Amino acid sequence: MSTNFDRRRINGPEESSSPVFVDDDEDETKWRPGKPRQSRQPQDIRPIFLQLGLISQANGSAYIETERTKIACAVYYRYGPRQSKSTGYSERGRLSVQVKFAPFSCHKRRAPIRDAEDRSIAVLIHQSLVPSIRLELFPKSTIDVFLTIIENDGIDSCVATGTVAASTALADAGIEMLGLVMSCAATLMGEEIWLDPNHEEATAGASTLVLACMPALNVVTNVWQNGTMSTKEGRECMTACQERCATMHSIVAQSLVSNFTPE
Repeated sequence: MSTNFDRRRINGPEESSSPVFVDDDEDETKWRPGKPRQSRQPQDIRPIFLQLGLISQANGSAYIETERTKIACAVYYRYGPRQSKSTGYSERGRLSVQVKFAPFSCHKRRAPIRDAEDRSIAVLIHQSLVPSIRLELFPKSTIDVFLTIIENDGIDSCVATGTVAASTALADAGIEMLGLVMSCAATLMGEEIWLDPNHEEATAGASTLVLACMPALNVVTNVWQNGTMSTKEGRECMTACQERCATMHSIVAQSLVSNFTPE
């Protein structure tokens, strides 16, 4: 019996059409520098999705998503924070923050090794979290925080969103803290201040500022600024970021309360 197809190959459907690729330069719906902001006002932030306890093996975990920025954070320890055997005795504990990009997190595939960008983001998140943790309660111990960036929509967004995820995961793990740390980014776009910029907006802006604070105590824990801005513009960016951090604080606190189940 003769057949009209090749058995050695997986044949596609008889009726098919070629894919249509849209060039970014021809996409009229895509935002471009010089145009008004799409889908939200300059002082608005992206919608936040927050899920606690997503990683069952971790003592505390949080998954946060703000449109195209997706980060998973886990806090690990066994019977209390890990003791440091390689370092000398210290009355204060240590906070270890490690950041890793998933190979598929960026437009260009990343190698599965740590680079300078991973370390710079980890340093900024570490500086934002240290003032909020009561490390004096954990002598000669180390608290390990691991963040995996699943999707990247700009370094500024990763720093701000990663800080929120790490602080939430620490609270979920039961680590004693002075308060939750919230973070927000702002960029100067002409005469306006755009909060929570994505990669395209942050690249087109003249300068970008990332602020981390504890809204419950009205304390700023870290400020990182890239580019050139005046002192007045810096103060305005910090004020706008603090107002949005207070809004995020209520959302995260409500998530922690709803996730708590008494034994």
